[in-house]
Order: sequence, then structure tokens, then C-alpha cells
Amino acid sequence: MGDVRRRGAVVLGVTALVAPLTLALGATPAAAASCTTQTGPYQKQVEKFLGRPVDGKQSAADCKAIKAFQTKHGITPNIGYAGSVTWGVMDLMQKQKAVGKNPNKDGKCPVNKGRIACVNLTLQLSWIQDGKKLVYGPVPVRTGRNGDETRTGLKKIYWRNIDHVSSIYDVPMPYAQFFDGGQAFHQANVSMWNPPGSRGCVNMTKTDAKKYWSMLKKGDDVFVYGRKPGT
Repeated sequence: MGDVRRRGAVVLGVTALVAPLTLALGATPAAAASCTTQTGPYQKQVEKFLGRPVDGKQSAADCKAIKAFQTKHGITPNIGYAGSVTWGVMDLMQKQKAVGKNPNKDGKCPVNKGRIACVNLTLQLSWIQDGKKLVYGPVPVRTGRNGDETRTGLKKIYWRNIDHVSSIYDVPMPYAQFFDGGQAFHQANVSMWNPPGSRGCVNMTKTDAKKYWSMLKKGDDVFVYGRKPGT
């Protein structure tokens, strides 16, 4: 989340835009650059996800493919190990894909509010609906990490700032739309699957943040529910 500066007033918060995770304790840059020969506990699942031969044994080609995935999504250390964090990201991607164009199948996001932005923390998805009609999404988002969870409940967009910058972290939060203290929808220049998550805001890609900016306005409802994996 981020702090809101408006006419000298400051609403304290913490920005959701965070840099990719640093190397795990004890790992050196040299180690991070290497490719492990170890077989991970989720080797077969990861191989299947990446379209590799599923034999449950680490190969140089397996490691290269896993390492590329980890690098793309900011998973560290990116040494090609098929561990729980890497598989957790892949598993979430599969669950998101399975939702298709019916993100409110469970009916948990209100359909009696007119236009509303919904956020499913469990699946890390957001969409905009008007009554029962889906008007945009669902799109992957990156919400608050353990200890900085995105707060659940029915809220309203109360302030928008297209060029917002957090004074706490001095980082940009483009297309920021605040709905709960310092928590907001905004663009973040990291993978939406970059662990462990934001500082509370709902991170979005530039394309999706711009679309939300164009489709929502001050006073529109936001409904956040579920629980982010790992929190």
C-alpha cells in the first residue's frame, strides 16, 4: 500500500511496489548464477508444467527451463531447483487459468452494487463486473504478503492519483486508486507472480492498471475476499 498525500494531509501506508526478492541468506551471487543438479520435491509437477519429459529426475535441460521460469518471475535463488515456492507459483497459475471467464462462480462478490471491482485473494485474481455481467478480466494481481495482507471487505474508491509516488518508499505507483487507507490498485513493474507479494496494495500490470483507471471512478465499490496463499 502507499501513503496518500493530498493538500498537505498524509494517510500513512506502505507501498505495494517492492523489488524482486534478494538472494536467500547464505547464497552468493556465484551460487545464484549456477544451475543445481539436485532433484527437487516437486520435480515431476514442475516438469509437467514446463512441458519437459516427466521422469522426476533433474537434468541440465530441466534446470535451464526451471531457472528461466524463476528468473522471469523473480523467484530466488534462481538456480533451477523444483522447490515449494516455484511449484506454488505454477500451481496458482493453473488455478487462475481454470477460472476462465466465470470468476464470480462462487457468487462471493456482490452482484447488487452495479459496477464493482472484485479481488479474490485466494486465487490472486481481480475483475470488474456490473451486476452479474463481467465487464473486464479476470486478471492476475499481486496482493499483500504475510504481515501486510490486503484487507478484506466492502470498500469504496475514495481517491485517485494517476502519477502517485509513495513518500515512504519513494517509488512510483502509477494509476493509483485508493480504496482502504493506503491500499490501492496500481501498476507495479514486477511479475504478478513475484513472491512473497506486495505491502498491501493490489499490484497490476500497466495494461490492467490503465484499464481499471479508465473504467472506475471515485465512489465505485471494491470487494476484497479470500486469503492469499502463504498468509
